[in-house]
Amino acid sequence: MKLWAGRFQKETDTLVNDFNSSITFDARLYKEDIEGSMAHAAMLGRQGIIEAREAEKIIDGLKAILADIEADNVEFSLDNEDIHMNIEALLTDRIGQTGKRLHTARSRNDQVALDFRLFVKREIPVIIGMALELEKVLVKKARANLETVMPGYTHLQRAQPTTFAHYMMAYANMIRRDITRLEDCTERMDECPLGAGALATSTYGVDRFQTAAALGFRKPTDNSMDSVSDRDFAIEFLSACSILMMHLSRFSEEIILWCSWEFKYVELDDAYSTGSSIMPQKKNPDVAELVRGKTGRVYGSLFSLLTVMKGLPLAYNKDMQEDKEPVFDAIDTVEMCLPVFTAMLDTLTVLPKNMRKAASGGFINATDCADYLVKKGLPFREAYMIVGRLVNMCIKTGETLDTLPLKDFRSVSGVFDADVYEALELKTCVNGRKVCGGPAKEAVERQIEAIRAFVEERG
Repeated sequence: MKLWAGRFQKETDTLVNDFNSSITFDARLYKEDIEGSMAHAAMLGRQGIIEAREAEKIIDGLKAILADIEADNVEFSLDNEDIHMNIEALLTDRIGQTGKRLHTARSRNDQVALDFRLFVKREIPVIIGMALELEKVLVKKARANLETVMPGYTHLQRAQPTTFAHYMMAYANMIRRDITRLEDCTERMDECPLGAGALATSTYGVDRFQTAAALGFRKPTDNSMDSVSDRDFAIEFLSACSILMMHLSRFSEEIILWCSWEFKYVELDDAYSTGSSIMPQKKNPDVAELVRGKTGRVYGSLFSLLTVMKGLPLAYNKDMQEDKEPVFDAIDTVEMCLPVFTAMLDTLTVLPKNMRKAASGGFINATDCADYLVKKGLPFREAYMIVGRLVNMCIKTGETLDTLPLKDFRSVSGVFDADVYEALELKTCVNGRKVCGGPAKEAVERQIEAIRAFVEERG
């Protein structure tokens, strides 16, 4: 018999029973459910709502169930629908009538809200820890490539010279923001919904501050209706995960391009590449491609939950049973992608000569040429036009700005002198950009130190 069967005169149809059940996925919340139940039972005993010895008996029974589940000695039942009713049924089977007292002053609505919030709250530090490992690798790669000149791009066209270290720090800053978004999300979800009941708390003298503290929350939630109908903490979490995956996907796209023969800026380690079943020469960047592909999966989780929640009246609705699978899947996906991506990046080989060769083409020092003229007294727009004419001349003659004879420079503007070649040297162009955030060695070293300190602060 179901725990809620008193009002019903007929058994639930088998199809409805299977359709209604969530135990196949919410069994994952067993630990949080048992911890929440133990905190609730302890509070009931302390408040005199049930006898102290009954509370102790319930807690002992729950501890034994937890041990059996973790030893894989428990089989959950579809008839009991969800993890909450399965554990309550197991408890009652083991300790008898006392087990039926556990649900006093509690609803499955605040129970599931608690379990789900606890679960997400505990997974966030795991993801943050993985992201911090990626930051360490980015710092390592940057330190090793402070003078590795490469083209920077806009519109996927060579634009201005930069360094591989500067590139790594761009992604390091993105990942740093991802980490702080997850930290912010944790702070907002650090409120305990237990004691909210179905939607309007209870006539029993429960102590919500006591259970919140026992479960490691900063405080109880402020409004009981909000407590059981809120899933914005999960939506915010999925949003943070989606942004993180977007950054990994963009980085993956660059790596996919860079390891192609057309670029050949990096070489992937054999351990983080795959081959072709038909083409023996192939070395495929499957790790990066899968990270790029799985990003859409995490986006799907976010849009799924947003769609579930968009039309629901207060308070709890059964639609909200659809909240857990998207979050579980997103957690699994992010926690799968981060370590393998980090290892792939850590083991790839940078090819500085190829980067330097690419940087020599595409007139990426054209802006520096214009700046040279500005420093000689010309207005920038006039200098811009002069350099544009020089580039056009180079295209017709097959020269670059570095190789163009001085007489050709002077044929366009008498301001040019022999020192123009030093100004156009790529390392000069890079190291002249000492502005905060720039690619000059000393500027990137400051960026590296900032990321290193950020990581160190978080242990």
